Order: sequence, then C-alpha cells, then structure tokens
Amino acid sequence: MKNLIWLLVLCNVCLCIGQTQTNDSLIKVTSAGGGFSQINEELFPGGVVYAGTGKNQVYVQHKGIQMWCDRAVFYRQDNFIRTFGNVRMNQGDSIRMSSEKAEYNGKTQFAFASGNVDMKNPGTTLKTDSLFFDRAKQQAYYRSGGTVTDTASTLKSRIGRYFIAEKRYQFLENVKVTNPEYTIDSDHLNFYTETGHTYMYGPSTIKGKTSTVYCERGFYDTRADEGYFIKNSRIDYNNRTVTGDSLYFNRARSFASATNNIVVTDTINKSVIKGHYAEVYRAKDSVFITKRAVAISIQNQDSVYIHADKLMVTGPEDDRIVRGFYDVRLFKSDLSGRCDSIITRQSTGLTKMITQPVLWSGKSQLTGDSIHIQSNTKTEKLDSLRVFYNAFIIDQDSSGGFNQIKGKELLGKFNDSSELEVVNVNKNVENLVYSRNEEQQLIGINKGTSGRMEILFDNKEMSIITNLDNVEDITYPPDELPENARTLRGFIWRGDEMIATKEDLFKGKPAPVLTPIQGIPLPQIEEDFFKQDKKFEINENSRLKEKDLKTRATDTPDYIRKKKAGNEG
Repeated sequence: MKNLIWLLVLCNVCLCIGQTQTNDSLIKVTSAGGGFSQINEELFPGGVVYAGTGKNQVYVQHKGIQMWCDRAVFYRQDNFIRTFGNVRMNQGDSIRMSSEKAEYNGKTQFAFASGNVDMKNPGTTLKTDSLFFDRAKQQAYYRSGGTVTDTASTLKSRIGRYFIAEKRYQFLENVKVTNPEYTIDSDHLNFYTETGHTYMYGPSTIKGKTSTVYCERGFYDTRADEGYFIKNSRIDYNNRTVTGDSLYFNRARSFASATNNIVVTDTINKSVIKGHYAEVYRAKDSVFITKRAVAISIQNQDSVYIHADKLMVTGPEDDRIVRGFYDVRLFKSDLSGRCDSIITRQSTGLTKMITQPVLWSGKSQLTGDSIHIQSNTKTEKLDSLRVFYNAFIIDQDSSGGFNQIKGKELLGKFNDSSELEVVNVNKNVENLVYSRNEEQQLIGINKGTSGRMEILFDNKEMSIITNLDNVEDITYPPDELPENARTLRGFIWRGDEMIATKEDLFKGKPAPVLTPIQGIPLPQIEEDFFKQDKKFEINENSRLKEKDLKTRATDTPDYIRKKKAGNEG
C-alpha cells in the first residue's frame, strides 16, 4: 500500500514538473482593460480570438519577447499566434519592431511580420514590407527591399540580413548607401551598426562631389569618411585618375595614398606618373610619388620620361609643375640627361636642371652649373636651351679624343625635329677641336680662345665651328700635342651615364622592395537563413507556405554576382 502511495506522489510530482515546463514554453495571451476572448470554430477552428479595446491592446509574452496588437488569434495546441493591427514586438532592449500584421511560432521561435515593418535596434532603424525573424538564431531577413537608417547614412537593398549578436547587416543586390557627402553602390555590402564600418565585395562605387572611388573589394568607415580599397581599385578626381594595388582615401582631408604598381593619369594634360608609393592632395592639386617614380608626358607624339627618387606634381590643370629630387634622369627619343633636381612648368614650357646637370643631344654632351630647356607651349616641341656658368659642350671624335668647347654660358636652338641646330657659346670661350679634311682624315688639333663662338650642327654632329671676337688659336699637328694637353680644364666625360633607352632610367638601381598589401578577406559563407535542425513546422493557419521558408536561387550572392557580370558583359 505504501509503495502505491509513493508511486502516486511521484507521478503527481512528475506531472507538475511537466506542466510547469509546458507552461513556460507556451505563449501567454492576455486581453486587458475590457478586452475579450472568444472561440469561433467556424472562422478560426482550433483558435481563440483575443481583442483589445481603445488604448488597451492584446498582450502576448513568450520567453523574453513581448507583443502588443489590436487583435490576435491563438492556436494553443500548436503554440502558434497570429496578430493584427498596430502590432508591436519587443525583445529586451535590443529589438523594437512594429508592423500591420505578424505571426509567431512558439515551438520554433520563428516570427514573420508584414505591412510597414519598422524594426529598431540601438543605432539603426530598418523599414521593409515583410520581415522574417528567427529568435533562435537571433537573425532577421528580408528579400522584398528594405531601408536601414543609422546616424550617418541611409542604406537600401533588395535583400538584407541582420545578425543581432554581431550587430551586422549583410546587404545584397542593388545596394545603395546615401550620405550627405557621398553615395555607395554595390551588390554585396556588410555593414556594422556599432562602428559604421562597411565592407564591399564585387564591383562597388563610392561617389562624392569631387571624387569617385571604384573597387572590387574594399572597406569604408561611413562615420570617419575614410576607406581602404584593393582589387582593381581606382580613384577618379575631376582631372586625375589614381590606380594601384592598394588605395587609402580620406574625404575630409581631401587626401589619398596608393601603394604598389601605381599609375596617376592626368586626363587633361595627357601625362602619367608611375611608382610604388604615392600621396594625392586634391585640395592642393598635388601628387607626391616615390619608389621608381617616373613622370611621362606626350610632346609632339614623343613621350618624355622624368625619373627621380621623389617626384612632386603640383598646381592646377592649366599650370602643372613637376619637381624631381635626387638622381634625376630624363629621357626623350632625341634628348636625355641627368641632374640632382629638376623643375618643369607647363604654362611656361620651361624645364630647369639643377646641380651637376648633364644633357646629351645626338653625340653632344652639355654640362654646366644649371641647364634650362625651353619648349614651345603651343606646339610642345623643343625650342631652345641655355647652360649657365661653366658651360661645356663635348663631342667624341672618331679617333677617341674629344672636341671640347667651354664658356661662361651657352645658348642652343632646336629645329622642327627637336634636334640641336645651332649653339652659341658666350664669354671666355675656350676650344679644343679635332680638324679633319673632306676625307675625314685628322689633320690637326685646334686649341684657342675667343669672345664667343657659333656652332652649326648637321646630322646630330658639330659641323661648322666659327670663332668670333678676339680670336686666338693654334692648330697643332696631332703628333705635336701630347695626350695630357688634349683636355680643357674642367673636362669630364660622362658617357657611361648616358640614358640611351627608357629602360636606362633605372639602370644600376635595385628593384624596389614592395610593401606587403594588407588584404581584405573574402566574405564568410553564411549558413542558409532558413536552415533548421528539423523541418519547419508550419501551422495550417499560417499565411506562409513551405516554399516561403526556403532561400530562392535568385537571392544568393553567387547568382547576384553572375547576374551582374552578365549585365556588364
């Protein structure tokens, strides 16, 4: 008998425990303030209808979620509820959602809201026509178009998914971010609500009033207004385009930098700057570039190359100034040179070579304290050159000796083919010239001085040399002038430094060590939003059907990417 009693007590305890668990997992519905509930088996078989009155709405609770609505139908046996009219749903302090209609399954903790859905979480507001909300996963999902607003921007997309724990949105297809200063267009964008950080994947464009950024993988801080871009990245200013393996951009500072394989194209002046590190200051109209820096400009269908350890390009589009510092090398098909620093100005067509300059035109080497090259600003052809102080022109003779002329300054004129045509050497002129007859036989070596000298060129060689004013010279038979007397004071032959091709611009220089690029990882492959451990239990009274609880093929990132590529192709 005692055993029977104890068995009954034990069964009663177990039953109470089972009821408690069942009650905790059961949706609780209350009609307060004069509201009512009723059973209408004809219209709602198996359901109880709840209605509120006036400001007193129907109140629903389930495992930390609270709901309010004007009317509800609760299917107790299935632990499923449908709500209508001014629906509100709160999950702690993290989620506030309102809609015209909603339904909620207490077994799976899966909700669906429709009609003017407005979901608020700290920092952002989502508006859409219909929204799926999986409380078990703590994720929300829409695929009929939605708009998210945060403190700085508005984000729109056809598909969106919110990861509550990570405070992250994933936006897919027709993504557009609108900010007072810029817009972002993409087809795959991840947005973190706490920081305003944005990650872009696939073809993406950031367009502002003064610049446009393109990339196929990038990061942008929507609040600090700065970003980092890789993979086919490009920045377009009004008159410059910057490309490189890696780009950094700061809108507030009007600043951009680029790393590795950089090309800065001046679309107005048909010039290009290349290197492996660059800084661009848009407001100051300036570019700074290093690591195999080279500036290239087109003059009379002939490219002019200027290489230096550091290059700076400043000034507005109609008055660009190029400055080069340290080991400057210049190359053009008919002219090349070297110096320590260089400055060239577009508006005047003047190029200044400073500190130990040397210039080669044809077979002639010109040196001096500084050299100025003048181009015609209209035709862009070489016009003239001037060598200031200690001017020296040297031309190697076929015998191995050197024709040498020096003076205080030198003025040269170019012909229409950009070849030296005539050179005038002025003040304190000295010369040492190898004289040959018509058969090109060496007949003597002329040494002398004069007040000035005129040199005519033919086929890129000194042809006619005329001494003028106070001429004093002697022609020595070749065997009477010793080797040590065959150079003028200050003579330096720099032929081994000659830039014969554009590849020689980097001759003798080690290849630059490129900076490792900090990549942006590919987006993680997200688990299917609708994936469940077991098949969805869909109440027969739900407005959702089995096909609604599946990810459509057209809504996947791969499909959207392929569709975009097909449209662009």
